[in-house]
Amino acid sequence: MNIRLTRREAIKLMLSGTAGLALPAFPAFATLNSSVEYRRLGRTGLKVSVVGFGGLSIALGNTEQERVTLLLNQALDRGLNMIDTAECYGAPDQNQSEILIGNAVGHRRHEYVLSSKVGHENGQFGQGDDWSPESIERTIERSLKRLKTDHLDIVHLHGANLETLKAGEATEALKRAREAGKIRFLAYSGSGERVRYAVESDDFDVVQVSLNVFEQDVIDELLPMTRKKDIGVIAKRPLGNAVWRFEQRPEWGWYAEYWDLIRPLGYPFFEGEALKDPGPEGAAGMALRFVASTPGLHTAIVGTTSPGRWTQNNANLSGGPLPEKQYQSIRAKWLALWAENRQMG
Repeated sequence: MNIRLTRREAIKLMLSGTAGLALPAFPAFATLNSSVEYRRLGRTGLKVSVVGFGGLSIALGNTEQERVTLLLNQALDRGLNMIDTAECYGAPDQNQSEILIGNAVGHRRHEYVLSSKVGHENGQFGQGDDWSPESIERTIERSLKRLKTDHLDIVHLHGANLETLKAGEATEALKRAREAGKIRFLAYSGSGERVRYAVESDDFDVVQVSLNVFEQDVIDELLPMTRKKDIGVIAKRPLGNAVWRFEQRPEWGWYAEYWDLIRPLGYPFFEGEALKDPGPEGAAGMALRFVASTPGLHTAIVGTTSPGRWTQNNANLSGGPLPEKQYQSIRAKWLALWAENRQMG
């Protein structure tokens, strides 16, 4: 329903379960911004801006607090109401995403939906993973302090493996936090069989998955399930790291993988003048509109360190959903390449 490599190197380069909480279904804006589209985040009932903010970029590099404060307050003034971060974004003592966000907009907490993650108390993603109930409890308490709030709307198990999910202890730790009023909704962030298990378990109200013009497998494999169960869906990397910016192949992680797909996919908006066009018909605009046009997608979190960028991204949705023929053309190119690669093994 609408209301009207290393990751560090890469970024440097560029209402069940509400016990004890008497909260509105969505943040208490004086008025909802008419130029921003909001969608119901599945069975959570939360209303979220289709273009959200992803808090990784601000943590990797030397982003000053003043810059983050300007960026987020400007975006909130213009209708942003979905902010996603994680306990492991940034060094514990410097440029930590949760701290930067809390300092910037903690005083406006009633105006946005706040999402964070657990599982990496002692390090960055993939380093120092800890899925013990004790660690999850400590992490949530730390996040509440960093973000200057008494509750988190959404908390993800951040990349937990299948064994952890099946064991259930980490999930039960989130449920206890929900019962204590510290979080509102359980979520899972991940891919493949892990996120499918999370959806099938029916323990999670929200999932966060990769979805962009380069990575479309969830459209066929997962979103039909989430739509049936009314699970909220957050898209990460919706712009595919904007790899069309690079004249030469970047050497880091997802950047390299996405860049390698530009020529084989042959999307017209990655050619000629479209590469320079900042509007709805340009590369960024078309990439974001594709994600926003995908049935079952509720919000797409875009990371940035540039004040004004959220406004530009939101303005690109003014072009409206992609026409069905155009959307299916993008899908057909990806499906053909996927089938070819699968055949080659």
